[in-house]
Amino acid sequence: MRYADGGELTAAGRERREVVRIQAAELFERGVKAPEVTRRLRVSPKSAYQWHQLWREGGAGALASRGPSGPRCRLSPRCLEKLAVYLEQGPAEHGWVEDQVWIAARVATLIGRKFHVSYSVSGATRLMHRLGFSPQVPARRVAERDEQTVAAWKKATWAEVKELGRPTGATSASRTRQASPAGRPKAAPGADGAAPRS
Repeated sequence: MRYADGGELTAAGRERREVVRIQAAELFERGVKAPEVTRRLRVSPKSAYQWHQLWREGGAGALASRGPSGPRCRLSPRCLEKLAVYLEQGPAEHGWVEDQVWIAARVATLIGRKFHVSYSVSGATRLMHRLGFSPQVPARRVAERDEQTVAAWKKATWAEVKELGRPTGATSASRTRQASPAGRPKAAPGADGAAPRS
C-alpha cells in the first residue's frame, strides 16, 4: 500500500495508515526484516526501514498515530467557536458594508483584530473550510436587501449601462490584419523586402 508522504489525510486515512504500521510492528517482533515487511505490506522500503528504526527505539507504541500532520491550529477550540459566531454574523457586523461576502483576506483581518493572531490568506481559507464556511460564497441573501430598489436599478441603470457597451458587429480588439477582398491577408508595408515609405 503506497501513499504520498505527508499527504493531508482524513481521520479514517490516518487510522488505515496506523493499522499498517502496527502490522509492521508485529512482523518486526517475529523477526521479519524490513525488506520482507516491504513486500508483505506493499509499502515503500523507506517507510519499512523508518518504521523498523522507530520500533527498535520505542516498540509498537512508537508507530501509533500522532494525530493530524501539519501545523497546529493557533486558535484554541473556544476561539474557533467565537470565530464561527463572528462569521455567522456576517461582514457588515464587523465593518465590511460593501457586500455580504466573507473573503479569506477579510477573515484573516478579523482573526487579527479579535484574537491578535496573524493568519495568511491561505491559512484563513483552510480555517474557514474547517469551520464549514466557504470563502466568497454568501450563505444567504443579505437581510437588508431591498428587492424594489434592486428591480428599479436593473430597469433604469442596468439598461443604460448595457446600451453603452460595444455596438453589435464590433471588430476585434486584437492587432491582426484584415483579410483582403480576395480572401488573402493584405501585405504589410515593406513586406516585399523594400523599406516602407515615410
